[in-house]
Amino acid sequence: MKLSLIGDVLRAGALVTAFGLGLAVAPAQTDVVPLWQKAAGGHSDFDVASVRLDKGEFRPPTFALSADDWFREPNGRFFADFTIETYLEFAYKLWLTDEERHAMLAALPGWVNSDRFAIEATAPLHATKDQYRLMMQALLAERFGVKLHVEQREMPVLAMTLIKPGKTGPKLIPHDKGVACEAAASPEVYPPFCYGFSARPKGKGTEFGSRNSPMDLIGKFLGSVAGGAGEISRPVVDQTGLIGRWDYTLEVAQPFGQGLSDANAENQGPTVIESMQEQLGIRLKSSRALIPVLIVDQVKRPTEN
Repeated sequence: MKLSLIGDVLRAGALVTAFGLGLAVAPAQTDVVPLWQKAAGGHSDFDVASVRLDKGEFRPPTFALSADDWFREPNGRFFADFTIETYLEFAYKLWLTDEERHAMLAALPGWVNSDRFAIEATAPLHATKDQYRLMMQALLAERFGVKLHVEQREMPVLAMTLIKPGKTGPKLIPHDKGVACEAAASPEVYPPFCYGFSARPKGKGTEFGSRNSPMDLIGKFLGSVAGGAGEISRPVVDQTGLIGRWDYTLEVAQPFGQGLSDANAENQGPTVIESMQEQLGIRLKSSRALIPVLIVDQVKRPTEN
């Protein structure tokens, strides 16, 4: 890939796998807009925003800039202290594999993943997490000169399917058959919150879980767990046919906090993929799919104020 670096401006084809699934074969530029972005209402701006390079100690954000839907409304106040790479993933609701992230960073200047920028802003009260994503998109374009487009590319993937059509495993249930988000969760309910993804020690191993999440996000999270265990490198796409929102927990043999790939090398128990099959009734099959891909055409150092 040829890159043209002019001052602090990079023009390149930085590839960032997004979300979606199709069946065509030829790469083509497209105007596809993700469903979450349509639901959030389209273009939106922060009321006021300041951006500055931060070389001091890291300060935590007002809420997690994650690809899931867990969110605690910050009363119109936004603060974050991350790299542009993190802001891109948040703004476009990306859940990248390590391979995808490395491909993106290889085509971008080093400061995109090394320099932290403190962003402090005010937003309309009661804005949703996805609406904050749209505000971040606008800020990246205005302050960092980010330009990008979307292409449809056929890529090798792992299709997440049910082992038995129409039947899930014992630890994957429809959310409406679990504990309601509004109800006080008892100690045995895990995780104690909805919309996000969590991990904790369980016996000698680790337990992962989520409540009230769509299957496409569950697939991306499980793909990151299996990828962290060194079992897969391709993105996971949901082909279970399961609609609505779901609760799940998954126990794996690897100790909490230990490098999963190192633990697997010691043969401490079933692999993550084997645990998914037994507990969730899900398997991963090699396939190819047309994936909407974000191409970062330009990014530059910001205008500060």
